[in-house]
Amino acid sequence: MLGASLSRWTMTYFAVAVSALLGAEVLMVAGFGFPSQPIVAPQTLVLVHLVAIGWLSLLLSGALIQFVPVLVTKPLAHPELPIVALALLVAGLGSLLLGFLGMAGFPVGSVPWLPLGAIGLAGGFALNLWNLGRTLWSARPIGLPARFVAAGLLSLVGVVTMGAIFSLTLGGWTTNAALLRLTSEGIPLHAALGLGGWLTFTAMGVSYRLLAMFMLSPEAEHRSSRIAFLAGTMAILVILIGGPVCLLIFGRGVVHPLLVALALALVSLVLYGHDIVRLYRTRKRSKIELNARMVAWALGSLGLAALLLLAVTLLGPTDREIGGVVFLLAFGWLTGLGLAKLYKIVAFLTWLERYGGLLGKRPTPRVQDLVNEPRAMPWFWLYFAGVGVASLAALLDAPLVFRAAAFAMLIATARISFELLLTRNLAAVPEALLPDGHRAWAQLHLPILQRQKGWRTDE
Repeated sequence: MLGASLSRWTMTYFAVAVSALLGAEVLMVAGFGFPSQPIVAPQTLVLVHLVAIGWLSLLLSGALIQFVPVLVTKPLAHPELPIVALALLVAGLGSLLLGFLGMAGFPVGSVPWLPLGAIGLAGGFALNLWNLGRTLWSARPIGLPARFVAAGLLSLVGVVTMGAIFSLTLGGWTTNAALLRLTSEGIPLHAALGLGGWLTFTAMGVSYRLLAMFMLSPEAEHRSSRIAFLAGTMAILVILIGGPVCLLIFGRGVVHPLLVALALALVSLVLYGHDIVRLYRTRKRSKIELNARMVAWALGSLGLAALLLLAVTLLGPTDREIGGVVFLLAFGWLTGLGLAKLYKIVAFLTWLERYGGLLGKRPTPRVQDLVNEPRAMPWFWLYFAGVGVASLAALLDAPLVFRAAAFAMLIATARISFELLLTRNLAAVPEALLPDGHRAWAQLHLPILQRQKGWRTDE
């Protein structure tokens, strides 16, 4: 962690994000939103934004707060700013969701929730963009993983700008003709920038560094990595600039910019996949840990989603097919990657926090001693199995099967979250190796935990 200190707010971002994921899965089990309801329904918008902002964006923001300083070996420009940004983001997301519920006919009062949500979200993301942007700028020239992150942050600017325009328009705060047209026809641009640019491209950059770090793989930059970056960045620029230009200046739709961006994105993804396979093959860590094995399944979901997206694009997509592919991207790729890396990151940061200052002074456990992989593994398998069944059910328009699969995902996510809580509280660490401040917690809780079926503290 050269050049970086532990962020005191990263775990808070993670906790709020996981809570949003669990909430979204509860809604899916209840049949709220797609595929039980149309993809354009306000209920689906609630679900989409709870996942995209509440879960994925907060998860990625929390990770960037900690790992951008690692990527550039510079401290975060404003260490106390993330908590202010988080408060604005949570308030803005709550207002946005209330606005969508109002559109669906739920009684939410006469407050202009959508515009207020746009203001809160724009303010929160702007603070994080300023903080991370200044940190990256102070470290020029930056390495390739950091350049991926910078391009992802540029995408976030476009996502937030379009989202604010949509909210202000739908909330009745503007009747400008250009903004009205952008709102009615620009949603695919908003979604592509969010899922493809901000979330996926940024995750790609972070994963280059984290996978290499955790698997002890060489971190040399390769030509394929540079081409992947250039192709992905061009795809972002085509959507960010070319889409609105085609729509507002030339009076045409956004299909052609999206097709060009898709072609460039596929090139980037193929080369990224090649690079990740090389990281696995050249690793020095002989045993692949659970988190790295689950990342491989998330990458498989990304590849499958890319192929499905190409197929439905060539055949003429329907709302059901687009919804199924987006679901696989959001839950198979992004959420699968997020849960897998959380399992390692929480253990890694907890170990640094509790034992980093004790090295050489007393016996300490390994990072891997903070987790129990055999106990956690079945829940990851259950999660990915649930995603696979739910994706197929969404594509085949089988909402009851989808809800059953979502229930499996909910159970698995809840159990993985409990594993994170145990890791955070050093529940798997023998009492003799606990820091002094945690002995009381162990004495109080371990006797209860040991009575659970299959619990072993010496594993």
